[in-house]
Amino acid sequence: MSLRYALLALLTAEPLTGYDAAKRFGGSVGHVWHAPDSQIYPELRRMEKEGLIEGEQVRWGPKSTKTRYSITDSGVLAFREWMDSPLDYAPVRDAAHMRAAYFEWADPDSARDCLRRHIDHYADQIACWTVVRAAIVDATNATIAVRLRKYPAEEHERIVAFKAFAYDGLIARGEVEIEWARKGLELLDKVSPEKY
Repeated sequence: MSLRYALLALLTAEPLTGYDAAKRFGGSVGHVWHAPDSQIYPELRRMEKEGLIEGEQVRWGPKSTKTRYSITDSGVLAFREWMDSPLDYAPVRDAAHMRAAYFEWADPDSARDCLRRHIDHYADQIACWTVVRAAIVDATNATIAVRLRKYPAEEHERIVAFKAFAYDGLIARGEVEIEWARKGLELLDKVSPEKY
């Protein structure tokens, strides 16, 4: 997936300035696709040059303007084509699992610390995802609220259900990672430190 499809997904709800897109990104698609602001702004400009979005100057403050981007028909078509195409899975790069495969080289306390940090990371992520999911379901999430106002009421159930489904997957993946790390702690306790 490229950043552009994440941005097009955001813009299917409403027009946004680059600043608003970056802000919404972190609290929305940013949970499933990470991108720093330094990548978002250039991608918006590229997408505008390619006709996927169009920019309009809007007043910002007393003496300046910002560009607010709207998705074009070409952008909607590109997004639909991407949604309907088979997903290409990227090769796995997983530092935590790579490190775990070689714990025999680590000090046992360092290995334990690594697994505890893994648990803490995913516990924090699950807490965040759970809050976001609840806000999606009860339509208090700002992005969902805007999207629901834009689309007819008969579409609301589908919109909410698919967004909640995505977070269900994130939460389930986090729970599996926590369980894996706990089993790793048990394994470290079982394995004789002399073997390190």
